[in-house]
Amino acid sequence: MLTEVRTSLFERGANSVGLDFLSHPFWDKYIEFEERIEAHDKIFDILARVIHIPVHQYARYFERYRQIAQTRPLSELAPAEVLAAFRAEIEAASSQPAPGAKAEAEIERDLRLRVDSYHLEIFTNTQTETTKRWTFESEIKRPYFHVTELDEGQLVNWKKYLDFEEAEGSFSRTQFLYERCLVTCAYYDEFWFRYARWMAAQPNKEEDVRIIYQRASYLYVPIGNPTIRLHYAYFEEVSGRVDVAKDIHNAILMCLPSHIETIISLANLCRRHGGLEAAIEIYKTQLDSPECEMATKAALVAEWARLLWKIKGSPDEARKVFHENQRYYLDSRPFWCSYLAFEIDQPTSEATESVQYERIKQVIADIRSQSVLQVDAVKDLVQIYMTYLLERGKDTAKEYMTLDREIYGPSSVASARTGENVAVHPTTAGGQFASIPQIQPTPDEAAAYAYYQQTVANGTAA
Repeated sequence: MLTEVRTSLFERGANSVGLDFLSHPFWDKYIEFEERIEAHDKIFDILARVIHIPVHQYARYFERYRQIAQTRPLSELAPAEVLAAFRAEIEAASSQPAPGAKAEAEIERDLRLRVDSYHLEIFTNTQTETTKRWTFESEIKRPYFHVTELDEGQLVNWKKYLDFEEAEGSFSRTQFLYERCLVTCAYYDEFWFRYARWMAAQPNKEEDVRIIYQRASYLYVPIGNPTIRLHYAYFEEVSGRVDVAKDIHNAILMCLPSHIETIISLANLCRRHGGLEAAIEIYKTQLDSPECEMATKAALVAEWARLLWKIKGSPDEARKVFHENQRYYLDSRPFWCSYLAFEIDQPTSEATESVQYERIKQVIADIRSQSVLQVDAVKDLVQIYMTYLLERGKDTAKEYMTLDREIYGPSSVASARTGENVAVHPTTAGGQFASIPQIQPTPDEAAAYAYYQQTVANGTAA
């Protein structure tokens, strides 16, 4: 009974590490165990498995297999169909077969010679496969997990190695290499993404894909990098488990309450399965949350307005959202950038161009007179407006030249801002608003802006 348990443990080990290029210590222990219990048949079976695997010490295992093969029955040395084909060739080539036992002995001798050549072909093939992988294996400097980062050369080598195995077309070897890679690269979500996408392309592997996403999300990829978790949510949504997808989003927000991409993704998920109002409710909830940072809220207001404009088809409602919320985000570049881009992107005609021009002009006036943006941010937004004046405005050259002087002129004539610049933020007590002086952008605001850049009229990012 104990022997059977040990054998089953070795088989588990073979399935887990048997294909590793450096798995020879494991195979040596497996063979040593079988030698102790004098299971010679089992030793030969193990060697018959190993000679097909491109491992570091493939030649040593082949030599021992070849020696033992000389004492084993023919039926154990090759598949039955291969032996039958060899026998047929030998009998066909013999013009005068010897009678009786002599004929059979000669046939067996010739068969063993053929089988030995067949084994040499296996050896040559294994040697070729080992040589193919040697370049990649020699570049692996750290085959174990460590919290320190891998250098770029190591990451590139793993990518090339995976490309190679995928091109070879062996599912088992490719899957094994992904598992090996993820021991070393467990913190790198790009390899988890690649593994999940490759597995998803295989037939009937939905549960395997789910397990890959779960391992990445629950155990390995840091929560500070939640993109893999969002993809896990999309996968569960596609699988019909919408509630699970929502739970995944909410779990991310428990740790990262101001993560813009997650909030927007959750709102879009709710819109797909609950309609536009469900998405807007997500934004309202986050805007009311004290845990959500102001920089994030500014981007969410812009997303709320975008939904009303793009999905509901109501630019007036979107404009109302921007207008009613601008007093709360006077120091937010993403908010003002989105507001300006929204007005510039509105479709116009000859009849409505003047009205649209006045709206855009008013946004710029608010930016210059009410916002507390940094001077460089104000200049960038005014430059967008100046481009609009040249490309789409009418009789606006004079205004363009005035702005050019005020924005880019020497300090004696330049004035990017007009009016007093203070920002107003809502408070939780008493419903009052507090004025604050001009401030520097925070890292959170910078992160929000990096995520939520808009494309402007001249096709460049603001």
